[in-house]
Amino acid sequence: MNLKIKYLSGIAALAMFAAPAQTIAQDDAGKLQVKLLGTAVLPDGKISKVRSNAVGAPAGTQAKASDNVVPTLAVEYFLSPNFSVETICCLTAHHINGAGALAGTNLVRTVKILPATVTLKAHMPLGPIKPYIGAGPTYFIFISEKSGTTTTALGAPKLKIDDKVGAVLQAGVDVPLGANGFGLSLDAKRYFVRPVAHWLTAGGVEALSTRHKLDPWVLSAGVSYRF
Repeated sequence: MNLKIKYLSGIAALAMFAAPAQTIAQDDAGKLQVKLLGTAVLPDGKISKVRSNAVGAPAGTQAKASDNVVPTLAVEYFLSPNFSVETICCLTAHHINGAGALAGTNLVRTVKILPATVTLKAHMPLGPIKPYIGAGPTYFIFISEKSGTTTTALGAPKLKIDDKVGAVLQAGVDVPLGANGFGLSLDAKRYFVRPVAHWLTAGGVEALSTRHKLDPWVLSAGVSYRF
């Protein structure tokens, strides 16, 4: 069973079997909640289309992005007891290696991603246990892109990845710890983002361009405070 299935199973189990905590009346709960989370970012990175290929990449060219674990800050505002709006702040770094016909190569030495995200969440309180689902838009900002060792050797030492609008689905559970505003949180997001990467020669001429199915799973666990 892979990490994503284990994590989603954990959310369901916590929602059903978590030890009872003192119930907080919805009317008395604060409107703002802040979460400090540890987050596993698990992207795909598969090439969905080769747009230009002056370097002569072979048929069957493919790619896989690396995973990462980063701290995440989430801020949530409750519009009503059962609906809220949430945004997150994190910066995650990855590399992309070749796969398929390019197995063993390095295409992107490093790229940092800022996933500007807003979700509208619906909460379904089950006593003290509060599972939720959500959805919303995202805007992936790519910074500090560096061409990989293989693409640099092929004469494409520059890299630019286009910022991209996408969508995100979300599910999770909050568990209050007593009546003082503190709690535990598990959260799973699936992003749908398809950016285009451009490898350029030293003179700025495009040598290779590919569209990628980035589509990361983002799995988080941590503590919360509502006030």
